[in-house]
Amino acid sequence: MSWLEPFRDSVVLVTGASSGIGRATALAFAHAGANVAVAARRKELLEELAAEAARDVLVLPTDVTRRDGVAGCIDAVHERFGRIDVVVNNAGVLIPGRLDQIAASDLDAMLRVNLFGQLFVMQEALRVMGPRGDGVIVNVASLAGRRGVPPLGGYCATKFAVVGLTEALRVELHGSGITVSLIMPGVVDTPMIRKGASGQGELAPGLLTMPPQWVTWAVIAAIAMGSLEVDVPPGAAIAEKVAALFPGLTDAAMAWGTEMLKWFGPKPA
Repeated sequence: MSWLEPFRDSVVLVTGASSGIGRATALAFAHAGANVAVAARRKELLEELAAEAARDVLVLPTDVTRRDGVAGCIDAVHERFGRIDVVVNNAGVLIPGRLDQIAASDLDAMLRVNLFGQLFVMQEALRVMGPRGDGVIVNVASLAGRRGVPPLGGYCATKFAVVGLTEALRVELHGSGITVSLIMPGVVDTPMIRKGASGQGELAPGLLTMPPQWVTWAVIAAIAMGSLEVDVPPGAAIAEKVAALFPGLTDAAMAWGTEMLKWFGPKPA
């Protein structure tokens, strides 16, 4: 039996589904025969996804920074299918910048999507899942939520916050029948990484990236096996835990690595 077979006819909502990880994940569930709802701000990209899925995908243009919009999204899924089995809480934005230069407005924009957006989705999903005592919420965070790296200090701060919220919620929901899983990817080849929110170009030229499908399989594995945290690639968080034991040495090594990327990366024309 395929790993995807158990998801046939399940009800899955994927946020941030217009591109990258969210898009790949929504398509995987659709191809598995799940009843899929997709949410993001860009309706036209969601409609393209629905056409590619060759299945009746519920398209829900949603701004996760607005709790009323998130509530409407959750209600629409519940009204259409009668329940919600899985929420893949994936919407996110990345605006790079050195901390001595980052604009408060950029950090605020990331907090609104990466932190408050994920919080609103969790709260509204629990409103529906709670009475049933069943369901899975998968929060897509980042290995940047375990270790601060330049020039992503602001982004790292938002992902650290997501990790904290998720760990606290797991304790709050202990014994409720609702599972909250945390996915911790490294650098994924997505439009957000290639262009950044500001469209300024590749964030880290020469840095190895992984395809979004790797994260999709981590999401599926977390749900299928009831895993509370999955690193992508597997074992990546071990290196971060070791690094935490030697912060001074790690800082020096990362600073050296950052300079090497600048040196060997493409030079401005």
